[in-house]
Amino acid sequence: MKKSIKVGFDLDGVILYNPFRFLRPLAIPLKEIKPYIFSQKKSLFYFPKTRIEQLLFRLLHMTSFMADPALKDLEGLVKAKKIEAYIITGRYSFLKNDYEKWLKVINKNKIFKGCYQNIDNSQPNEFKQKMIRKLNLDIYIEDNLDIVNKIQNKSSKIFWITNILDKNISYKYKFNNLREALQNLK
Repeated sequence: MKKSIKVGFDLDGVILYNPFRFLRPLAIPLKEIKPYIFSQKKSLFYFPKTRIEQLLFRLLHMTSFMADPALKDLEGLVKAKKIEAYIITGRYSFLKNDYEKWLKVINKNKIFKGCYQNIDNSQPNEFKQKMIRKLNLDIYIEDNLDIVNKIQNKSSKIFWITNILDKNISYKYKFNNLREALQNLK
């Protein structure tokens, strides 16, 4: 019997469709000024501390408003025992209620062997890297190029779901959407 491929999936922009993820490249200039605006040491990802900042983050995550249509394809691969699927999301602890709501909507028990949220509020790339190693994943699918660049490793392939503004960036495992990435699992 052939061994199933162990595949991890980001939540927002991968499992959940987010039409606004194409705006991410426009936020790059903000990275340099964020530490001055929010009085935070320079890091890859900002952690919102105040209630207002967390409210803004909750509103931002509402742009992930539906399950990706390719979730049915993913479910078929799991049922056929071609893959073991895991969700690994960098969502911070204050987004737990929305995260749990989405797990019910996507029927997590039917598809995913495990679902992991960044409840310790680590840098999302560090949390994902730790979970990829812990679960010994063959592939991890991510839509954020900053994270893709930070979690490269020798034992796992990192698939990147790109967007229209990043189409000219070269990357070996670059796909336009979840369906295309699933079709390239080998």
